[in-house]
Amino acid sequence: MGWKQFFIPAKNMDAEETRRYMVEHKVSDYTLLDVRQPGEHAQARIPGSVLIPLPELTGRLDELDRDKPLVVY
Repeated sequence: MGWKQFFIPAKNMDAEETRRYMVEHKVSDYTLLDVRQPGEHAQARIPGSVLIPLPELTGRLDELDRDKPLVVY
């Protein structure tokens, strides 16, 4: 399965909507996915996020729980 199929349908949220979503849901109810590079992740990250750099994403889709919503940054 290609990455586009995995992420459709997708809803875009701005920063405020994302903050609200994270406050209103338990961390275990969604996956917070950081697609930045390891150096960026090491400098600053959101606690509980999972790091899968964007260039590696297609080969690592099986690491994500398809039953949970993804919040990607």
